[in-house]
This record gives sequence, structure tokens and C-alpha cells, in this order.
Amino acid sequence: MPGCRGSDVTRRRPGSGTSGSGPRRCRRSGWKAHPPAPVLPNRREAPGWPEGLVGSMTHYDGYRAVALARAVDVIAVGIDAEPNAPLPDGVLEAVSLPAERAWISDLTTARAEVSWDRLLFSIKESIFKAWYPRTGYGLGFEQAEVTVPPQSHTFTCRLILPEQTPPSSWLTDTQGRWLVWDGLLVTSRVVSAGRPGTGPGARC
Repeated sequence: MPGCRGSDVTRRRPGSGTSGSGPRRCRRSGWKAHPPAPVLPNRREAPGWPEGLVGSMTHYDGYRAVALARAVDVIAVGIDAEPNAPLPDGVLEAVSLPAERAWISDLTTARAEVSWDRLLFSIKESIFKAWYPRTGYGLGFEQAEVTVPPQSHTFTCRLILPEQTPPSSWLTDTQGRWLVWDGLLVTSRVVSAGRPGTGPGARC
């Protein structure tokens, strides 16, 4: 995933917003074909993209990235970057389901070079960043069940939603990609507007 490197990125806690001078500078240069417009955070610190655009942004310790697309081409996008390092003690239990902890244990034994617990956290962040701008509905970590195939850089996610959740079945069963790059775990989820299965009532 393309990104910007620099030293002006504010440190953030896991799960916090992506405000800061680095992402703002990166997103201003990320879509030069679109007229200049302010990108202001909402009450959950998510960026409010200009009319006609969808996007997501992330940053961590010198890395910053913005993904932008035209709304006619892409329904939703979420990206996240985290250090390739284990989560702090106690965090995994707060953000994971028992089935997820099982595959994390198996993959940690098989491929210790990847911090699988942190990857799970990043994947859920990407999913939530794609979900919330479309629905306005916040999700808990227990509402996303993630699976990572052992020999690929992809993931699948099933959202576990209450009946009153706004209908967005195009993102209920979802897929995405991840990579390890320069000491970081980078994850992404993009829902294309023109793909079969992204219409109302369909699965991704």
C-alpha cells in the first residue's frame, strides 16, 4: 500500500482516531484532480470526505497513508497500519473472539515473524473504518469474526449484528488484504461499486 514517510506523525493509542498533521498533509496531496475542500473530523474522529469521494487514512510512527476513490467507483474503503509487534498484555482478550485466539495461536507457532494478534486488531480497524461512514453505526470488536488463511495475505470477516443495525449486507461478509512492510502491518478493505454482489441485499 503506498504511503508517506516522515517524522511529524503523532503517536496514537490502539483504536484511537487518525487525526494529526501527517495524515492531513498526505490527504491534501492524495487527490489532485478534485477541487480543494476541507476534510473535517466527525464526533468519532473519522474524516468527513468531500462530496463525491470516499476514503480512509491511517498513521503510525513516521508512516502515513490515505486511500481515496470516487464514490461512483467505490462504496467503502478502510485502511490501517500498526507496528509488527505484539499487542500489550490484556488487549487481545478485549478485541478477539475465542475462535480468533485459536488461529492466532496456531499461526504464531507456524510463522512467528508476524504478530498475528496485532494483525487481527488492524484488520478489525480497517473493517470498522469502511463500515462506519456508510452506516453511522459503531461496532464493537466482538461483532467482527475474522479468519486469516495461513498461506495468503488475505482475510475474511463476518459481522455479527443485532437486528436493528442499518441494512448493509454488502459488508456483512467481507474480504480484504494485508501485508508486512518495513516493520508495519498494513491492512485494507475496499468495496467496489461495480462488482457483482455489492448491491442492496447481496453479499460481498
